Amino acid sequence: MQSFLDKVLRGQQTVGKERAVPLVIGPITLVHMGKLSGVTSKDMINKLLPAYTRMLKCLKDMNVVEVQIDEPFLCKSTAGSCNQELQTVYEMLSKEGVPINLCTYYDDVCKDVYQNLVNLPVEKISLDFCGVPGALEPPCTLGLIEKYGFPSGKTLGAGVVDGRSVWAEDGFAAQTLAKLTSLGVSKDKIVVQPSCPLLHVPYDVEMETLPSHLQGKLAFAVQKLVELVALASGRAAQTTPPQKLAPAKNASPAVDSSMFSRSMPFEERRKLQPPNPKFPTTTIGSFPQTQEIRRLRFALKKGRITEEEYNNLIDQQIAHAIGVQDGLGLDVLVHGEAERTDMVEFFGQQLEGFLHTQHGWVQSYGSRCVRPPIIYGDVSRPAPMTVREFKVAQGLTSKPVKGMLTGPVTILNWSFPRKDISRKEQAFQLAMSLRAEVDDLQANGCVCLQMDDPALREGLPLKQERWAQYLEWAVQAFRLATAVAKPEVQIVTHLCYSDFNDILEAIDGMQADVLTIENSRSGDEMIKCLADFGYNRDLGAGVYDVHSPVVPSAKEIVSRIEMMIATGLLKGHHDRIWINPDCGLKTRQWEEVIPSLRNSVMAATMLRERVG
Repeated sequence: MQSFLDKVLRGQQTVGKERAVPLVIGPITLVHMGKLSGVTSKDMINKLLPAYTRMLKCLKDMNVVEVQIDEPFLCKSTAGSCNQELQTVYEMLSKEGVPINLCTYYDDVCKDVYQNLVNLPVEKISLDFCGVPGALEPPCTLGLIEKYGFPSGKTLGAGVVDGRSVWAEDGFAAQTLAKLTSLGVSKDKIVVQPSCPLLHVPYDVEMETLPSHLQGKLAFAVQKLVELVALASGRAAQTTPPQKLAPAKNASPAVDSSMFSRSMPFEERRKLQPPNPKFPTTTIGSFPQTQEIRRLRFALKKGRITEEEYNNLIDQQIAHAIGVQDGLGLDVLVHGEAERTDMVEFFGQQLEGFLHTQHGWVQSYGSRCVRPPIIYGDVSRPAPMTVREFKVAQGLTSKPVKGMLTGPVTILNWSFPRKDISRKEQAFQLAMSLRAEVDDLQANGCVCLQMDDPALREGLPLKQERWAQYLEWAVQAFRLATAVAKPEVQIVTHLCYSDFNDILEAIDGMQADVLTIENSRSGDEMIKCLADFGYNRDLGAGVYDVHSPVVPSAKEIVSRIEMMIATGLLKGHHDRIWINPDCGLKTRQWEEVIPSLRNSVMAATMLRERVG
């Protein structure tokens, strides 16, 4: 705790005690967003409360003017079951005498939570008025206040500036504030603030060189602070017109229901697809992004080499990747993705309707940062995106090489979407562009095509009752992108690092021929769920952790596959049980990759001998 208190003191010395507000995650969120084993949430909260009260005592001694306690869990549909815990916690914390701002964000709260929330003994309640950018339904926050009122003795933290969108204020915030005052919320009891932390948007749009049609329409973190000040002072900056953009030159054609389904059922088309040995071996897609590859990319960016020279050098990297895989004896190969910086950025750079920033970094996880592209217009594909590299790779081997694409929902969820049309419509535009790419790949001889959609679950609304609507269009987008594949073309998808057991029906509905998943760190939990579900298509359960430098032994890989077989999954279909890493290998070194894959091939040989 001392480290935290030292940071609070540093903040007070920097900006003054009257402006330094400590932020802490709330006990309700900390407990209910974690995984509990052998202990109830009530017991866990009771164990945490003494630490929270000690912290508040210390903050009071430091003359802290307010502490912000974040409880985003309250926006989930299950939060209503925690109302009693919520009451108990904040009755106890309020006794310490430090003004509390109880802050929720990322969505609205349910009506039962709202009614409990406004009656808690806290001085300030912060609510999200913006919700998810591009969601089909707007948040209900304003409606809750209109229906149930807001207590006159409390301060309302009005999250009216969208903290997850890069688009400038278009009048929504000012209109919402005006509506609040018309509902009887006093102006001096409204604090204007972002809808959520600003860590989700880049730092400063002034660092970018924008095309003329986007100048004045984007707002990063610095600009959102300017908007806040203008709104709070009553002199809101001149708002930009609502974002309305003309269709792209190659706008997608109309979609009809026949475009969402493969032309033949799985069991029939599986017989036409490339025959596999028992326990076929492959990888997920990427190989090490070496310093040499990064230097090539930098040289192209600086104009030190031509695009033709760059492509020739990338082709050498592809040849190396194919040679390694062929030499090790893998069954289905990949070209290695040497030309790709990022699985979303690469495609966004080749699609119309996307803007790419130079300095728009945001945190992904831990210390890893990414530059999400910005979708500003209708999405279309002016030219093939991956066909050249596929043809180079396939021309180097007689074994099948996978075409490698990122799925429409992942591109959408890992980009900044438009706000003038729904996320569903944007996903379908992306799907149509990818559909054309799938068609081009199969026309050029691709018989195994992988379309990764790892962010499928990430896009789920916080409230479970809204899941069905999202999953319906998300799965439709994947199928729209892939259903053009001929029966003899095997469609693979990859999902990783999420709990998918509660959306298995949606995953099955994607109709992929092969599902590859992370399984190296989840204790076969997903495998058991798939077995219980009755999953019967091909499965590649990741047999080793690509985020670890440890090289798995062949014996360890065999053990993992035998555990999978023991669940009864795909009984008798050993040719549908794939051996692959749990994710791409771009972050590893070749010195780790080669022995790991060699042991994977050795494990496959051992398993084939055992099962006959």
